[in-house]
Amino acid sequence: MNATHSALIVDDERDIRELLVLTLGRMGLRISTAANLAEARELLASNHFDLCLTDMRLPDGNGIELVTEITRDHPATPVAMITAFGSMDLAVEALKAGAFDFVSKPVDINVLRGLVRHAIELNNEARPSTPPPPENATRLLGSSPAMDELRATIGKVARSQAPVYILGESGVGKELVARTIHDQGARAAGPFIPVNCGAIPGELMESEFFGHRKGSFTGAHADKPGLFQAANGGTLFLDEVAELPLQMQVKLLRAIQEKSVRPVGAATEVTVDVRILSATHKDLGTLVQDGRFRHDLYYRINVIELRVPPLRERRSDLPQLADTILQRLAQSQGQKPPQLAASALEALDAYSFPGNVRELENILERSLALADGDRIDASDLRLPQPQSAVQRAAADGTATAAVAVVQEAVVDIDPANAALPSYIEQMERTVIQKALEENRWNKTKTAAQLGITFRALRYKLKKLGME
Repeated sequence: MNATHSALIVDDERDIRELLVLTLGRMGLRISTAANLAEARELLASNHFDLCLTDMRLPDGNGIELVTEITRDHPATPVAMITAFGSMDLAVEALKAGAFDFVSKPVDINVLRGLVRHAIELNNEARPSTPPPPENATRLLGSSPAMDELRATIGKVARSQAPVYILGESGVGKELVARTIHDQGARAAGPFIPVNCGAIPGELMESEFFGHRKGSFTGAHADKPGLFQAANGGTLFLDEVAELPLQMQVKLLRAIQEKSVRPVGAATEVTVDVRILSATHKDLGTLVQDGRFRHDLYYRINVIELRVPPLRERRSDLPQLADTILQRLAQSQGQKPPQLAASALEALDAYSFPGNVRELENILERSLALADGDRIDASDLRLPQPQSAVQRAAADGTATAAVAVVQEAVVDIDPANAALPSYIEQMERTVIQKALEENRWNKTKTAAQLGITFRALRYKLKKLGME
């Protein structure tokens, strides 16, 4: 960091401006200050800034207005919000408006310095990028509109420090998306720590996340840093975040909001500088409604929602994906890459891929072992048997799921032998019964296929005497 970097400080409190000028000046930045929106706009119109720090409440307006204007008119200038202590709702609002990050009053100097370093690094063109491992890089290949949009969105969210919630089915490459956000952002030089929340035993969760002190419990023979400390200066990726028990959700929320953790057995907290990315294949919104996931944590980690499209929504990418995967697999085995016959491509195009790109990789790896010669035919793919209408509709992710169930169910009902109300009730019961069987009695999946909420399904089960 050198004197060529400049920062704009916008705050109507003189002592806050002086503190920020002193702190940022010691970091080698040239500082300009403004006491209100009007002065800030005037300075922005005639100068380039590498960073802007603005208070939320200003004499002539709201800091959110300035965040929105800078994001729109000066996209290369990251802007961070200064919020009052405990104003987490306002901080989240600022992040949603495009703020790079936030810092709470009273300003923690160490937190502020970390924020400034990340902001300056954001526009460092010499920053090296870390390519993903070859086996993972495949999953973001493709020139379909869905993938073009995903890559564009990744590029935007990488320039922020806001928490990102990555939503997608199993096998679409959610961890790769998280790694790409990390690698394209200001934290690329820091660690990327992925953790599967469903794989940590409940009794060890607090120690794993926050660390522990020697002697804090039986078996704690030495101090141990947690995942938050390991990710300090970088990114912590919480995969399958829906698996966290409610008690841990409370502690995680506090760690994210306070930007500090308390190791088990410690008397004081430790400041951590971590960006949170999370993912799950479950519907967190439904879990919140059912009381199985805290609304406040959902609100905090879902500042930016990023949906990764399933493979069936980008079928035009199949030939390129299949070819790249086969080349990689053949190379690892010292073989010549086989060709996919037209019949094989047609079979892949007709398949729904519930396991997405990961399933495609498994299918092609099996086919490579089974195929004779340098050609893979449809029979070599060994694709699962055709699905029922319910499964196809669910795989397509459309509102036609309920219609498909009805089409399969009504054939079992004779409307001539029933009055209209009982006929409708009978049809509902048959539809729900078939959907439950298709989903092995998983009510959450059944409700999703039928296009109704989990609560609505429970109500209907009770009403129809099917509980």
